[in-house]
Amino acid sequence: MRNKKKLLIEQLDHKLANFKDAAMVLVPQKGWVNTIRTTLNMTRNQLGTKLNLTKGAIQKIEEREATGQITINKLKDVGNALNMKFVYGFFPKDETIESLVNLKAEKLAQKIVLRTNQNMKLEDQGIGDEKITKTIKELADEIKREMKKSLWD
Repeated sequence: MRNKKKLLIEQLDHKLANFKDAAMVLVPQKGWVNTIRTTLNMTRNQLGTKLNLTKGAIQKIEEREATGQITINKLKDVGNALNMKFVYGFFPKDETIESLVNLKAEKLAQKIVLRTNQNMKLEDQGIGDEKITKTIKELADEIKREMKKSLWD
């Protein structure tokens, strides 16, 4: 089971690597629809004709995209009308899913170990910093291997 989860993470990271350059692209202030339409020197009427919509409806689409209130299906429709493919996805802020899992596991392990050590200190049984660091690493490795759902709490 552990190897299966690790393999799934590696496969997903491999797929998401294709989005790395796309993650660096900034969305134009007026949105992609407006930017592409105006770059092509296409009027709202012309785009509206391709979509069987009015000029005003195209303006609303552009406004909704710019404010993030448009549906994925609407963007796909516009993409088709512009003879373009609409693509969307997610890219991990830390480059890979594996690094996201590592970060979450380390934070959870640190929280558990430090809480436990605090209780032990109260009973005059605390452990040193070197042992704490080693214990956090070992627990983080165990958490990653098991991939418990509590990792995301």
